[in-house]
Amino acid sequence: MLRSALDRLYLASGWIAAGFLLAIFAVVLGQVLLNLTDVLLRWTLGRPVGLLIPSYAEFAGFFLGAASFFALAYTLKQGGHIRVTLVIQHLPAGLRRWIEVWCCGVGSAVSGYFTFWIARLTEESWRFGDVSYGLVPIPLWLPQLGMTLGALVLTVALLDELQRVARGKPPSYDQGEDLLGPNG
Repeated sequence: MLRSALDRLYLASGWIAAGFLLAIFAVVLGQVLLNLTDVLLRWTLGRPVGLLIPSYAEFAGFFLGAASFFALAYTLKQGGHIRVTLVIQHLPAGLRRWIEVWCCGVGSAVSGYFTFWIARLTEESWRFGDVSYGLVPIPLWLPQLGMTLGALVLTVALLDELQRVARGKPPSYDQGEDLLGPNG
């Protein structure tokens, strides 16, 4: 039951990341269409109207941050992160397992540390009412919340991998390497 819930969490995280990428596409496409309309109006009316999506670059940047952080756990579980396996692939299985445990442990600690501090930053931005500097003042805790939640899901995924490898099971992220074939 817990395994199924965790797998759904990682999949949902990937879908949320994809949703933010689509939001970036929509904002940029909207601005491009408004620019084209403005050019056509300049040709027909002799002057541009000045159509724009206020703070569109800022929105796209916030969406990119959220998409990047939400994609981390899904990408880890799918074996999509870059790993240097040149040395450990030639080690005996027992030693390789301990190195994987160490790597997952360090990754969990670093990710947990980052998650804690980004959560504190998000809480402070909410408490102090910090807003962005663009044309549209966006409360900064909103984009920071996406980073916080994405980092939290990554920490859970790394802890999931840590307990998996510590129990002697192969890490789920190794499955992605098998898809590349013998020549990587």
